[in-house]
Amino acid sequence: MGIVEKIKEIEPQKNKATEYHLGLLKAKLARYRAQLLEPASKSGPTGTGFDVQKSGDARVALIGFPSVGKSTLLGKVTHTASETAAYEFTTLTAIPGVIEYKGARIQLLDLPGIVEGASQGRGRGRQVVATAKTADLILIMLDATKSEEHRRLLEFELDAVGIRLNKNKPDVVFKRKTTGGITFNATVKLTKTDEKTIRTILAGYKLHNCDIMIREDITTDEFIDVLIGTRKYLPCLYVYNKIDSISIEQLDKVARQPNSVVISCEMDLNLDYLIERMWDELKLVKVYTKKRGAHPDLSDPVCLRKGATIEVHTFFVAFLGSAINADYFRTCATASIAH
Repeated sequence: MGIVEKIKEIEPQKNKATEYHLGLLKAKLARYRAQLLEPASKSGPTGTGFDVQKSGDARVALIGFPSVGKSTLLGKVTHTASETAAYEFTTLTAIPGVIEYKGARIQLLDLPGIVEGASQGRGRGRQVVATAKTADLILIMLDATKSEEHRRLLEFELDAVGIRLNKNKPDVVFKRKTTGGITFNATVKLTKTDEKTIRTILAGYKLHNCDIMIREDITTDEFIDVLIGTRKYLPCLYVYNKIDSISIEQLDKVARQPNSVVISCEMDLNLDYLIERMWDELKLVKVYTKKRGAHPDLSDPVCLRKGATIEVHTFFVAFLGSAINADYFRTCATASIAH
């Protein structure tokens, strides 16, 4: 029996299973889906056009169904030529472009249109997903004239392959051991799962020696994510294109949804605001270096993520001589990034 058949066999059982047995079924599903997306040859290429080197200060991946305007958006905001046409699946490879904004270089990737069943390897699902996982931000591009079902389908496909949108990593500490059995501790009351279910899942993964510390009220699915360890927690913006083709009432409804931006590539509407929102979601800040007693160099800032710290190594300071006070540079840089 193939992996796809195993998944189809398990999914109906989830509706009839008890909460105790449900955890084991979910663990099996997660394991099978992970196997399904593994490349046939680990040493082989992921596919022509998908080996785009990550460059710039951040990477943004454009994901959507065919013919929603991804290639048009890429051309508008990066001036990169990406083939567009009135038929589906015009883009067959990953096309990179660069947005230069506030001194930062943001790489924007136009990925081929995703299809329903991509999480099971349909179309170029494996390559699209593998590339999306390397991004710092996901842009899910939608056709404002189409059903909201498209958004739900895309969310399902990405969730099935381990991409968690607009979620934080669960506050759980998991450590493997060679001996000593399972040590379970929870600092909060668990209302969405319990110790028995967690121990069942651990047994399903043949984990009999480990330390578990749970510091927030997690679900069974979130605990499985911690065990697998390959989940990606990425910010996401839902970009609704073709707003020039819908009514004012529909536009107002869509624009008020969380994490949503409305645009029209055809009429160049709201594209500047979209780039501003991308900057905010990426949490990029500019750090300016300076020599002692001189003004900061505003021509070439260092772009980093908020919360990052900078360490100036001794050999680096020795190379620059007395031009930089390492402690002062580290303090100023850290303070700038934190804000």
